[in-house]
Amino acid sequence: MASQREIIAGLVARYEPQVRQAFLDAISDVRDAITLRIVIDRLERNDINGAVEALHLDHEAFARLEQSITDAYTGGGQAIVQTLPKLRDPGGDLLIWRFGVRNTQGELELRRSLEVLSTNLTTEAREVARTKLVEGLAAGRNPTQTAVELVGRVNRASGKREGGIIGLSRPQAQYVQNARDELQSGDPKRLRNYLTRGQRDKRFDRAIEKAIREGKPLPQDLVSKIAGRYSDGLLKLRGDTIALDQTMTAMARAKDESYRQQIASGKVDQRFVTKTWHHSPEEDPRLNHLALDGKTVGYNEMFDMGNGTMMRYAHDPEGGPKENLFCKCRTEYRFSAVDALVSRMGRA
Repeated sequence: MASQREIIAGLVARYEPQVRQAFLDAISDVRDAITLRIVIDRLERNDINGAVEALHLDHEAFARLEQSITDAYTGGGQAIVQTLPKLRDPGGDLLIWRFGVRNTQGELELRRSLEVLSTNLTTEAREVARTKLVEGLAAGRNPTQTAVELVGRVNRASGKREGGIIGLSRPQAQYVQNARDELQSGDPKRLRNYLTRGQRDKRFDRAIEKAIREGKPLPQDLVSKIAGRYSDGLLKLRGDTIALDQTMTAMARAKDESYRQQIASGKVDQRFVTKTWHHSPEEDPRLNHLALDGKTVGYNEMFDMGNGTMMRYAHDPEGGPKENLFCKCRTEYRFSAVDALVSRMGRA
């Protein structure tokens, strides 16, 4: 029988691509629903608020992302209970471990977490858009150019918008603007700096190298195309990051909730359940996570992160991005089958 660790790894491999695609589909749907003419008209009237509202960025845009994370949580919980040891009660009946998808506490915590995620994504997308529009007006750029750089151009082959900055994080949106400035500068040094950007589309490198050799600026349409591909690369990277983070969090939450439900139902005494933090090797480890490697606490105890943060388990949402982003630590739960059985016999 596969171990919990192997099962979780398999579930992450299964659900992570689904969460990633749900995020990318959400952004694609938002972009494709935008009427560019309306955004441009409002920009021409200096109506920033109206232009932002025309993007229709709201919580409902991320409904499929929320559902994909819920599916990962449900699948994780149902799989974890199948790994619990077989026990019989004092009367000889086999204990049945089940994961309640509609469990009030677990469902409430999940919904709160998803609400926070959707709120953060929506708020950041609106702020990125507002910053882009304000800076475009302040710089005296053509409203059409500013709007297209924000929402992207329609690919005639696919009918989908590509190259906009909607869906990027604030830092990523700034990366795109910096890259655009480098490409437009005609400065060999700045063009060479663009060639160091990890998410660039390398198919354009030869054209940039030629511009450096000849000392000529890149045509504006080529600048727009290169910057757009760079933006698409960053969006994919963000999708990868969100997918890994949210899938790992869903699995960790499901595991903790699986044990909580067995305790709440009286099948397991919480006194005999322990949690151990395991640090997974990584290139740039968090020292406080490394220090916790092998640390064991009781089920209702917290892991002290050493910086004022307390977490119930690795990937506990309470840790926030500072503790969770790119983290691959895991929490191992154990309970003594013998002690649990003796405890149940004592209550019989």
